[in-house]
Amino acid sequence: MPVAVDGFEAERPHLQAVAYRMLGSHAEAEDAVQEAWLRYDRARAAGTEIRDLRGWLTAVVGRIALDVLKSARVRREAYPGQWLPEPVVARQDDPAEQVARRQEVSLALLVVLERLTPEQRVAVVLHDAFGVPFEEVAQVLGISVAATRQHASRGRKAVADGQARHTADLAEQRRTLEAFLTAAASGDLQALAAVLAPDVVSISDGGGVAQAARVPLLGVDRVAKFWSGIISRRTAGAHSVLLEPLLVNGSAGIFMHGTDATGHHVRALLTATVADGRITALYCQLNPAKLGSLADR
Repeated sequence: MPVAVDGFEAERPHLQAVAYRMLGSHAEAEDAVQEAWLRYDRARAAGTEIRDLRGWLTAVVGRIALDVLKSARVRREAYPGQWLPEPVVARQDDPAEQVARRQEVSLALLVVLERLTPEQRVAVVLHDAFGVPFEEVAQVLGISVAATRQHASRGRKAVADGQARHTADLAEQRRTLEAFLTAAASGDLQALAAVLAPDVVSISDGGGVAQAARVPLLGVDRVAKFWSGIISRRTAGAHSVLLEPLLVNGSAGIFMHGTDATGHHVRALLTATVADGRITALYCQLNPAKLGSLADR
């Protein structure tokens, strides 16, 4: 393998992680990394001297992601219903679990990053998550260092203010999610409310293909009634809908799949953020295009 290709491939996992945090889409991240390869190949052919390969490639991916984010805002506005990022899924007790946890970036963080401006998101991800100096981030954004710091500061504040609380370890997440599912399946609204935070939010992404709530559900009463109806219907009768524990972006999750008593095919990936023994946010991915191989099960 040529040295140039070998060097790029060594950086691919890092570049993929950078692009995924910025874009929240595996496909878009892969496209960004591939475009970075093409630019790298052209730069080498032109005789460009690259002393810090990782730094150079990270900056290139940042510029590509910035352009994608600017165009993505228009697409997101036309998206049917709520938009959730594509998950990183690993089965429990699987070697892939280690990969998922190394790349860990919670869905809660990705959801709030989606609310930032493209400049804020690039600044926060490059500087805060990957330690790129502000001087280099400024070159990616094509603005002054002072303006770059301001974008990062505003983005950082938006993340702190908007991110769902998620302080529980994996064991507590699993216990809380199991209690939630048990209460929802039984239709016990009181037990269900006991595991939901007062300001809980539920967001579902059907992509205009699968039936899903088109707006976020806020508060214990609305979330409890909605999920009690969903889970009890899906697990009633023949009990043919399986609830499979998984890791979703390093957090506890459940993949619901099968055919319910009404003959409805179910493919849904549910994960939650948990703090103080209560669920603060629920994220349900139903869009087949974002479920990867899970959509075929």
